[in-house]
Amino acid sequence: MARTLAYLLTTLILLQTFSRELVVMDYQLHKERITELFCVNKDKPKLQCNGKCHLAKKLRKAESAESKAPAGGFAKVKYDALLPVRALLSAPAAVPAAPALFGRSSSAPYCFTPAHSIFHPPSFRA
Repeated sequence: MARTLAYLLTTLILLQTFSRELVVMDYQLHKERITELFCVNKDKPKLQCNGKCHLAKKLRKAESAESKAPAGGFAKVKYDALLPVRALLSAPAAVPAAPALFGRSSSAPYCFTPAHSIFHPPSFRA
């Protein structure tokens, strides 16, 4: 059941993607019928239209339908994740070092302060 659904969805996506090519292929397969039924220039055989005007109309219609489709409105949403200023300026918490698997473990706790190491005035060295 899941495989059939996957094939169906893949086919639908490919049909939507190749819609213009399918219109041209339909024209090539049914050129005589389209010439008889839809050709505007039947009385002018020197033009050798053969229903190309009908093909152009169908391609314009397919292109306009394609341009009307929504272009992923969900992609316009933007989420920002910001840390509060108090979290950056608060006193750093001491994090003990993980014990080593081999040899002695360090007894000195590890302390990392991102606010003090990043935010400093620029210095000029001559």
